Amino acid sequence: MSASPDVMTPVVAVEEEELEQTLRPRRLGEFVGQTRIKDQVAIALEAAKARDDALDHVLLVGPPGLGKTSLAYIVREELGVGIRCVAGPALERKGDIAAILTALERHDVLFVDEIHRLNRAIEEILYPALEDFRLDIVVGQGPAARTLTLDLPPFTLIGATTRTGLLTTPLRDRFGMTFRLEYYEPDELGVIVRRSARILDVEIEDDAADEIARRSRGTPRIANRILKRVRDVAQVKHDGAITNDVARAALQLLEVDERGLERVDRELLSAVVHKFDGGPVGLSTLAVALGEEPDTIEDVYEPYLLQLGFLQRTPRGRVITKLGRAHVGASPDDEQLF
Repeated sequence: MSASPDVMTPVVAVEEEELEQTLRPRRLGEFVGQTRIKDQVAIALEAAKARDDALDHVLLVGPPGLGKTSLAYIVREELGVGIRCVAGPALERKGDIAAILTALERHDVLFVDEIHRLNRAIEEILYPALEDFRLDIVVGQGPAARTLTLDLPPFTLIGATTRTGLLTTPLRDRFGMTFRLEYYEPDELGVIVRRSARILDVEIEDDAADEIARRSRGTPRIANRILKRVRDVAQVKHDGAITNDVARAALQLLEVDERGLERVDRELLSAVVHKFDGGPVGLSTLAVALGEEPDTIEDVYEPYLLQLGFLQRTPRGRVITKLGRAHVGASPDDEQLF
């Protein structure tokens, strides 16, 4: 008797997560790209270990998929300590963060993803924890209320955010180190694709790895995702080896074009051109037209389109550029002047 899809889906999700973990670099020397950040982190790690201190708190900023989570795990590995991982929106009550903080061991790493989405009550508890390694708990209510102070072991908070502008100033000021991760160059992504192919035990030609790298939007996570899908095509329709021809055919099947744009990216550009006369169009209006959430458009799709110069953000809304029009095959005669 076959299992139902509802039973199988969590298993598949777990397998995908385990596979993603195997592709992550474990040590700083395995981490490709972000040379400036790696050099600074290496010095900070060596100094902290020499002094037997906790590493200073670290804020990692950048679009999704550039290695913020990987760096957090690398810091843990290099320090030889434990790590607790939590998403900012998941911390809803003061008791949640209190339980996590009191369970930390000396020099442990607390990794908070989407830290810009912490609520203010949680932030207020974090302030003394980050500065003085103490936890202030209010017991009772009204005139009978009193504050109970618990000492915490020295620990390192690593916060990851795609929206640094949404962080409050008091929280941002408590990070000793702030690093902004940049998009990767194609040659760096080529190294990552070849490394992942070795881990996955997939034979891949250099030209094919470079082709995947060029279409990966400067993002390692996307490069690994495309590699796994190309591997599937090579296994099912070919002999398993990824040649340049196999990679190109698979990328065409996956609807990833020469510039790394996927179908949704092209639909976004086409919507601005054909539905809104090239813009300007507001984010919420564009989101409704595409059936996507505004945050998804702003955090996932737009950064790469902005980097390519296909789209502009203006005070009045989004405007497509000449480069963007050319990419979706729109006639220059359609261009509006604003």
